[in-house]
Parts: sequence; structure tokens; C-alpha cells
Amino acid sequence: MKLSPDEEAVLRAVAQGGTLKTHRSMDGEKLSRLHPLDAPAFDVDPAVVESLKRRKLIRSNMKFPAATYLLTDRGRIVASDLTDSDAGPLGSCNYAAD
Repeated sequence: MKLSPDEEAVLRAVAQGGTLKTHRSMDGEKLSRLHPLDAPAFDVDPAVVESLKRRKLIRSNMKFPAATYLLTDRGRIVASDLTDSDAGPLGSCNYAAD
């Protein structure tokens, strides 16, 4: 699976404990933000989030006003290949069928 550098960076950050969220306003506007453990939060291009969802690497917990994305089983496998850590990335086991 060929990922863009931005997609890889997001998966790597989530695998290392960061949180990817999509914040929704009362008007329905969405803002995707990555909250790394060791750096300030920053905006993520919505196309990157949509691509990761379409590839079934992440899945939303469907909460309002801020949905948090979890790694799917497939996402955990891909993310583990992107990190140098001995510890596997966290995900929700069997959260989304691939």
C-alpha cells in the first residue's frame, strides 16, 4: 500500500500515542487536528483523513463535537511498519471489519 508522506506522518503520530480528532462546529464545519503527545496540536488536511478512512486504516468513534479516530486492525499493521518502536501501536481490536 503506497501512502503519501502526510498519511504516513499521521499514522506514525497516532501509532506513537497521538490523537487524531475531527472537531465539528454547530454549523457543521469540520476541522481535523492531530494532537501529538510531545508537541502542540496542528491541523491536518481533511483529504488525508478521508483517504485514511477510505483505505480502512482509521475509523471514527462518531462522537460530537469531536470525533476521535482509532486505528483499525489493518491500520495497526501498517502503522507498526512505519514506527521503530518495539511496542505495537494501540488500536481497537476488531473495531472495524476490513
